[in-house]
Amino acid sequence: MKLAVLFGGVSSEHDISCLSAASILRNLDKTRYEIYPVGITREGQWYYCPACDADCVENGEWERMADKVPALLPPDRSVHGLVLLQNGTAETVRLDCVFPVLHGVGGEDGTIQGVLELAGIPYVGCGVAASANSMDKSITKVIVEDAGVRQARYYLALRYDFEKNPEGVVRTAADRLGAFPVFVKPCSQGSSVGVAKAGDMVELAEGLTEAFRLDDKVLVEEFIDGHEVECAVLGNREPVASTVGEVAPTQEFYTFDAKYKDESSKLYIPAQITPRQIETVRQNALRVYTALGCRGLSRVDFFVTRAEGEVVFNELNSIPGFTSISMYPKLFDAEGICYPALLDRLVALAMEEHHGDR
Repeated sequence: MKLAVLFGGVSSEHDISCLSAASILRNLDKTRYEIYPVGITREGQWYYCPACDADCVENGEWERMADKVPALLPPDRSVHGLVLLQNGTAETVRLDCVFPVLHGVGGEDGTIQGVLELAGIPYVGCGVAASANSMDKSITKVIVEDAGVRQARYYLALRYDFEKNPEGVVRTAADRLGAFPVFVKPCSQGSSVGVAKAGDMVELAEGLTEAFRLDDKVLVEEFIDGHEVECAVLGNREPVASTVGEVAPTQEFYTFDAKYKDESSKLYIPAQITPRQIETVRQNALRVYTALGCRGLSRVDFFVTRAEGEVVFNELNSIPGFTSISMYPKLFDAEGICYPALLDRLVALAMEEHHGDR
């Protein structure tokens, strides 16, 4: 099977994408797949890297390799793959499947999925609508609320309103939520990029100012004092939920650095909550996954409140991290599905979904 692995990308999560892709490349069965590593620079240039191994992807050396080949992925079903441009010629490589290991904008927002749909190429993960809806946290909120799943109370702030009347937006957000602290989150960023905890009006204004540098829409959410837990979901029409893992960051909350740079953060599998709470998280993860129309995979994050043990939805990640310390592969490893077997299942689900649609 000719399998392209897309990594890098134009988002703020470029480096994390490379780390995830490196782990995937190390664990793909080389006897089963003919692998085409395709890196996308921060500027949006595509390169096929024929001599690129996992280490080169992880350390960024792939961008400096002399033998990388400019590549295109045209939305033309007769091509059904990559066009490689070298030595004044254009060579076509027909692909069987694509694994887009692209976090954030350009990867999880439905754009790359739209290109692959037009090209008629099967791909791992959620479709266009599910990707777009789960990437935009404000849209996710509406869908999850309709599904009847408890989530943090929130206020949606818009850049246009903030630029006209910043004091008014800050005051309205504070009044709507009623108490500090609150969390400020850009609607379409992942890996906690741009997230800030605000303990008063001044910090709320600062958090909104920074968040609006990254997005046109920003959520201000109530603070939930609880265990931060995560559930991995796998499947198309009959998805299954893993056991539940818990993140115990040593920093004040699970920031970008806590996720990827601070090795003192601890992961517990299973989570340090009751069996009944674990089952509630699992069932709610499936409800959210189904309501958003996800397929293939997603990681669904929750809080379990310390005071009352209530399960509260946080967010869904349609292309979760796949690094060596990422929760998604670890959760299914705990279920007896090792990393290489998990990758095989994801590719098989992509092929099943593609052929089932046609």
